[in-house]
Amino acid sequence: MQHTEILTLIQSEPSLHQVIVKGWVRSFRSNRFIALNDGSTIKNIQCVVDFEKFEEETLKKITVGAAIEVKGLLVESQGQGQAVEIQVEAVEILGEANPEDVKLTILSPKRHSLEKLREQAHLRVRTNTFSAVMRTRSKLAFAIHEYFQKNGFNYMHAPIITGSDAEGAGEMFRVSALDPKNPPLDENGNINYKEDFFGKETNLTVSGQLEAETYAMGLGKVYTFGPTFRAENSNTSRHLAEFWMIEPEVAFNDLDANMDLAEDFIKYIVNYALENCADDLEFLEDRLLQDEKSKPQAERSDMALREKLKFIVDNNFKRVTYTEAIEILKRSKPNQKKKFKYIIDEWGADLQSEHERFLVEKHFKCPVILFDYPAKIKAFYMRLNDDGNTVRAMDVLFPGIGEIVGGSQREERYDVLKQKMETMGIDEKELWWYLELRKFGTAVHSGFGLGFERMVQFVTGMGNIRDVIPYPRTPGNAEF
Repeated sequence: MQHTEILTLIQSEPSLHQVIVKGWVRSFRSNRFIALNDGSTIKNIQCVVDFEKFEEETLKKITVGAAIEVKGLLVESQGQGQAVEIQVEAVEILGEANPEDVKLTILSPKRHSLEKLREQAHLRVRTNTFSAVMRTRSKLAFAIHEYFQKNGFNYMHAPIITGSDAEGAGEMFRVSALDPKNPPLDENGNINYKEDFFGKETNLTVSGQLEAETYAMGLGKVYTFGPTFRAENSNTSRHLAEFWMIEPEVAFNDLDANMDLAEDFIKYIVNYALENCADDLEFLEDRLLQDEKSKPQAERSDMALREKLKFIVDNNFKRVTYTEAIEILKRSKPNQKKKFKYIIDEWGADLQSEHERFLVEKHFKCPVILFDYPAKIKAFYMRLNDDGNTVRAMDVLFPGIGEIVGGSQREERYDVLKQKMETMGIDEKELWWYLELRKFGTAVHSGFGLGFERMVQFVTGMGNIRDVIPYPRTPGNAEF
């Protein structure tokens, strides 16, 4: 007889049929009531033991954290809080958990800080908060694939090891098979990468965009969804060294169509979470409300978590040019009273998270798409506007996060792209294939990148990006 997941059982009617359930003990009260969880749902199932029918040695091993198998009848619950419970006929201890050991871990039944949970990341998915976050993450990943597959996109696996830097940032992790203690040197005394595995310098990818563009120009609509890496020494609640990116690229889409796609895509996956993660979002919302009770009124959210998500789905995103945004920020109270850390005093400034959040949370009070940015602060591949000063770039800004999506219409003109690469010091020899693409049936095309962890962060309400990925990679930390 197969065991049944707890999610299925708690949605069932009392049947008086025997069921088998396996899971981990969350609590065992009065030698009678076992709260069992198997990860399929935030909810536990109550298993009621007639302790007089069981050996004391078995009952002693039903401890918090232990893995057990329960056989019994699914009956109508006598207590409040659940519709059904299991009348236990047999218990098998699958894996013991010593109570003294459990006391030293985050499995102990008391509230632990998120910092403490990160120190025991191998156990944190056994807590309510992290099981809720990770189930939601899984559902969001499925929704992303479902959206693109339903809309005729082809899933493309971009290379993880690459010789190019799509962002021109230079903050990359090197990939090398050379002996670090005794690398081969050239005649100038520099490391000779021609003798390395790939015969050249290589690194972990910062983006699959450039490769995705080449595929869009043959398949029409493609998307990547994979890991990307940034060697930025940023120890903040918004940055990871390893994270996941979703990058659609669409042939024949201009910037307006790109903005339409980004808005429609975001609304779809947020709505999917609302419809398919109800129990987990309810728990995470309650958790946030409890946390906010200790904060000053001014720091509390205007909307509860699910209300905020519904607001995203139900409202159009405000589209504003960078130039308009700069004027709004220049005139804003925080700027005039020098409350911003980075004061906006002239056109051309690179907007910071504080500026983006002001536009979204205080001024427009809705998601915002900024577009037509100064060319000098954006990447080489973005299409130059006729004014010669701005490019067809766009960023989607969200409450609590700031930028969640960055994208653009790509520069499809060979001569203009070649000139931009020269001006920005991009080595044409490294990206000859990207430039050459413009010689064979070039056409308008656009795309964007969505940092998956920032989306998970927004949907779950978690304050730190390290708490929405199973094992965060950050400066000084590659534990687990």
